[in-house]
Amino acid sequence: MNDISLRPKARSQFRIQVGKTYYMTKRYLEWMFDNKRYAKEKTEELLPHILFKHETILLRELKGVDMWYQHNKTKNLKIAIKQLNGIVVKPGETFSYWKLIGKPTKRKGYVDGMVLFYGTYKKGIGGGLCQLSNLIYWTTLHTPLTIMERYRHSYDVFPDSKRTQPFGSGATCAYNYLDLQIKNNTENDYQLHLYLTDTHLVGEWRCSNPKLYSYLVYEKEHFITPAFWGGYVRHNKIYRKVFNNSKQLINDEFVTENHAIMMYEPLLETKEENL
Repeated sequence: MNDISLRPKARSQFRIQVGKTYYMTKRYLEWMFDNKRYAKEKTEELLPHILFKHETILLRELKGVDMWYQHNKTKNLKIAIKQLNGIVVKPGETFSYWKLIGKPTKRKGYVDGMVLFYGTYKKGIGGGLCQLSNLIYWTTLHTPLTIMERYRHSYDVFPDSKRTQPFGSGATCAYNYLDLQIKNNTENDYQLHLYLTDTHLVGEWRCSNPKLYSYLVYEKEHFITPAFWGGYVRHNKIYRKVFNNSKQLINDEFVTENHAIMMYEPLLETKEENL
């Protein structure tokens, strides 16, 4: 990966808005004319078999970030989950994160939350929904479903405090052009089940038939390089091992490659732990 392509680009607000309008329009046209069969059926009745379940903490203390961002994020998650929970992805269908959720607006009840913006953060309506796209992406990596479209985070904003997953194992989202799309290329129905507890966001993929495989997602070639313009860039590759029900390894698959500009010192966490 050439670090030159990652170098932050100074763009005016006008240029940013024009670009955003272009890509949003392009996405609307794709949804109308791309001939994909998008999943849209929801049911309260859960499919019988859980393939994989994962949960992430709701209120995470981040250095220098007011906790109201976290509380508002939870409000936004509650609204978005209602649009996704129970969705059934049938054979040949594609799950589109934003097509199902729709545009977050005040009229729908969304409130200001934290939105990552060019290596920092700001408030924005519907902020915090990346936690949901991150969870869905990570959960999907543990199923036979196929990731068709996913965008990595361009900036690594916060240190790895209590990180339980490899760097780069999430999926950033921005309505509607940074979408998460997942296709069902199997012969079984899959259902997304999402809910909140008092402390966690919980998600699971369920299936009409018992699971045949289990997965171990891991990273390779994780390293940090100094950038010629200053600062550091973080890199890694994500793989997953596929096991059958007899726990025999049947495949070791490349998933994706990640590169992100670090917005903190590489040894920051180590220094704090040694204090």
